[in-house]
Amino acid sequence: MTSNPIRLGIVGVGKIVRDQHLPALAKDASYQLAAAASRHGKVDGIPNYPTIEAMLDAEPGLEAVSLCMPPQFRYDAARTALESRKHVFMEKPPGATVSEVEDLKAIAAKNGVSLFASWHSRNAPAVEAARTFLASAKISSATINWKEDVRRWHPNQEWIWAPGGFGVFDPGINALSIATHILPPMFITSAVLDFPENRASPVAAHVSFRTSNGLPVTMELDWLQTGPQSWDILAETDKGKMVLSGGGAKLAVDGKVIHDEPEAEYPMLYKRFAEIVRAGVSDVDLAPLQHVADAFMLGKRNVVEPFFD
Repeated sequence: MTSNPIRLGIVGVGKIVRDQHLPALAKDASYQLAAAASRHGKVDGIPNYPTIEAMLDAEPGLEAVSLCMPPQFRYDAARTALESRKHVFMEKPPGATVSEVEDLKAIAAKNGVSLFASWHSRNAPAVEAARTFLASAKISSATINWKEDVRRWHPNQEWIWAPGGFGVFDPGINALSIATHILPPMFITSAVLDFPENRASPVAAHVSFRTSNGLPVTMELDWLQTGPQSWDILAETDKGKMVLSGGGAKLAVDGKVIHDEPEAEYPMLYKRFAEIVRAGVSDVDLAPLQHVADAFMLGKRNVVEPFFD
């Protein structure tokens, strides 16, 4: 592959694009951001189009696209790009269902282009250090606490409450992306999902897992936490109690901080995308999405009081 910058188009110009994608791309010489497509948002200084189809028709020189629309709409856009022989970067979660992402993998392979399911939380600063620590220890149990205020992080975003919008699993899948990277393989044994009576997706979830070697893992997801936010994974081990906090930013063992660095998740994602494009391979791990699907399949629906923004 050439070392020239990858000509990239971005699709779905919303909050996550402005907060994370554009700053990361601006600092990465591996890319030339050449166009954008969005129903509402625009990116200054480049051509903007209302749809991905219009962008691809007008910009035949694009080599790759980054898809940042809600997951319910991602399959059609990804298929369009892949069949146009464009490499595809997919925001998390990569799709609304496991089966549609499996199909996209096959379409990417057929067309000889790269597909990337980006799990940004796996690139949090202390995640690899936590993985290394747990690999050297004997784990007896683990707990995932992922609790935040939806009104703060997703104000007036109705798509997340719609079928396929994931509800509290939208942030919860970040926890699962880390857990599936640092813990032994695990399987859901039971789940209770709290659905506001006026919403189609859950506002909280209480999930139990067991690992492949029988260890218990519990997960608590809550979208109504005010004050300090909680994005923590804890593990009891023979080498002490591990706490991976701040969404993977800080690692402590028995209260002693052993890893704490500034966040650089999206620059790392785009670095990885450039690597797989130039290597001619794909990177699509479906484990976090599979766990969400299993939670909905096994979960008991518990109706709770209505939610209003």
